[in-house]
Order: sequence, then structure tokens, then C-alpha cells
Amino acid sequence: MPAAQRLCILGSTGSIGVSTLDVVARHPDRLSVYALSAHSRIESLAAQAATHRARVVIVPDDAARQRFLAAWPAGLPVPEIRQGAQALADTAADPEVTAVMAAIVGAAGLPGALAAARAGKRVLLANKEALVAAGTLFMQAVRDAGAELLPIDSEHNAIFQCLPQSADRALAPAQPATGVRRLLLTASGGPFRCTALDQLEHVTPDQACAHPNWRMGRKISVDSATMLNKGLEVIEAHWLFAMPVERIQVVIHPQSIVHSMVEYTDGSILAQLGQPDMRTPIAFGLGYPDRIDSGVGLLELTRLGRLDFESPDLQRFPCLKLSLDALRQGQNACITLNAANEVAVDGFLHGRIRYTQIPAIIERCLDESGRHDACTPASLDEVLDLDARTRRAASGYCQAALP
Repeated sequence: MPAAQRLCILGSTGSIGVSTLDVVARHPDRLSVYALSAHSRIESLAAQAATHRARVVIVPDDAARQRFLAAWPAGLPVPEIRQGAQALADTAADPEVTAVMAAIVGAAGLPGALAAARAGKRVLLANKEALVAAGTLFMQAVRDAGAELLPIDSEHNAIFQCLPQSADRALAPAQPATGVRRLLLTASGGPFRCTALDQLEHVTPDQACAHPNWRMGRKISVDSATMLNKGLEVIEAHWLFAMPVERIQVVIHPQSIVHSMVEYTDGSILAQLGQPDMRTPIAFGLGYPDRIDSGVGLLELTRLGRLDFESPDLQRFPCLKLSLDALRQGQNACITLNAANEVAVDGFLHGRIRYTQIPAIIERCLDESGRHDACTPASLDEVLDLDARTRRAASGYCQAALP
């Protein structure tokens, strides 16, 4: 039996964090919680920390600290409470931590994920922005520190499982795996796969968040509806597997049973199938190289009856095309794409812009960045500077969007 892992879960109250704790609770002999973090769901954080006996919690500010203390069960020893963004990075690199679940959504999760990589941890990567906004920096950090990088997104986890076995497969490759022709990323198509195009302008946030297969947060649910999420996953796959964009294909698969595939030069295609439940890739990452129980039920293929596949319609999903174009243009465009999308999606969720204005705002920001940002960022500060400038520009476009 391997030594028990001491986990730091960045973003423990989100859907990935909750699922991670569910898997952890099934394996008290090999998994323990060292640190948990949350941004706004502080009462939930207190309940998690009490249940799983976390030694450290990270909260954003003193007001959150007071809320945590008010919610803490009487009679239990209070964990160490750390505050602020720097505390996230410091805790991810803490010598007591052996593995970090990087599950904070958005650019806010980048510093913590990068700190974990630089500290040589096992990094369970569920934060897309670490690669989308800082792929060059992040992958170099993994290589330099000898960190162990395991993708948690269901698609990349599936690809990882389907790639050739090798001793260093959990490290950052410098070139594609031998014999691999292309990667096939599956996408459900979201809630608007069959919606008439002239109706998309009128969809509501609740409709966009009603994913047919997965239970996710509102931001990522909107990204799934626009397929911007799949575009980010193409960018991630490029960095994780050293694969050029021309050898990554997106395939619509409405049932979300085939999580992704790898095609080899001999014509073979290996696919990873499973229930649409994030506990499967989480358990794979937590247990690697062993297989451990995830709590996910049996997949009854005979009840499914069929598996469907189709090509994505880029007129319906312009955000996917913008993502592919950004990857071809370089790191600056990827940073801009991600930052503009975060602002635009927030604007849509709060009624400031229409659903169909999301890609329009992203495109305007990409055009602006292409004219002014020529040099690839060489540091985290430069990444965050471009991210902040893009957010300001996107916020301005959101304010002027609706009549």
C-alpha cells in the first residue's frame, strides 16, 4: 500500500472539490485532507473542514475568516486559517502537501496551480487557465521541478488513459507520443445543439446552464453551451500532449459516454467510456497508477442502445472557432480569449449582455490584442497584466452591448 497522500484542494466547495472529497472519504487509508480553500461559500468550507479534519483552510479576507469562525462547530479544534491570494500559492507549495487538486475556476486558479508545479507536487489539474493562459510557463515548471501532472478534465483524463504506457507519462511531454495520429475530443453539444439559430439570441442564463448530461457550475455550463469550453480543452490538449492543433479534432457526442479517443497510425482508435460523473477521472488521478473505487455505478451499455457522433457546426458555435484561431495565433491570443470570455459570460449571467453577444465581445478583444500584444509573456506577472487589460476592455464592451 502506497503512503497516504496529503491533499490540498483549491476550490473545495465547487463541483470538482465536492466530488474529490466524496472519493477521499472512500479511502481513508490512502487519502487525507491537509488544506481546503473557498472564495464565497465559507459556511460550506467550515462544514467540509470539520468533516474531513482539515488542518488548514484558506479564505479570501478577514470578513470570510469571521464567517468561518462563526460557522465552525463548537468544541472542535479550529484549523489554521490562512488569508488571501498569496496564501493559496503558499499552501499549494507547502512541504506538508503531497498532491494538489487545482480546481479553482478561472484565472484566479493560475497562481496556485503554478506554485504546486514549481514545488514538484502531484498536480491534479482541473483548472483550464493554467494551460490556456500560461501553457509555456506551466509546462516548463512541471519539467523543471519534476512535478507529476495528471489531467482531471474528463476529456484529457480519457486521452491520458488511452495513450501508450510509459514510465514518464505523468510528466510533461516535449513531443507527441510515438504512433499517435490524432486526438479526438468529444463534446455533448450542450443544451442548444438542436435549437434554431434565430432563437439563440433570446436564451436565458437558466436555459444555458441546463446541461443535458453534466452537473456543473454556472460559468462552465455556459462555456459548454457556447462550446468555448471545448475550445479551451483543445488548447489544453495541445499543451498536455504536445499535439499540434491540426491533429486535434472535436466531435459532438450527445450521450457523453465516450469521454475522448486516441487514433493511432495503424488505424486503431482507443476510447475511454464511462458514466458522465467527474468522480471517475478524479479517482484515477488520486489513485494513479492504481485504480481505486470512485463510487460511480455500472455503465449498462445495453440500455444505451446507440452512441452518436457528428461534426460541430461552427456557425452555431462561433466560440469554438475563435478558440482554434487563438491557439494558432499564440499564447497572447489564448490569454485574451479566456479573459474576455470570463467577463462576457459573467455579463450574460447577470443580464448585461445577450447570449449571442458573448462571441462578439471575445472577437473584439482578440482583434484589439492582435494589434497591440505581439510578444509572448515571459512571466506570470506579464500573463496577469494582459489578463487584466483584456478584462477592462471586455467590461467596457459589455457595458455598451445592450441597447
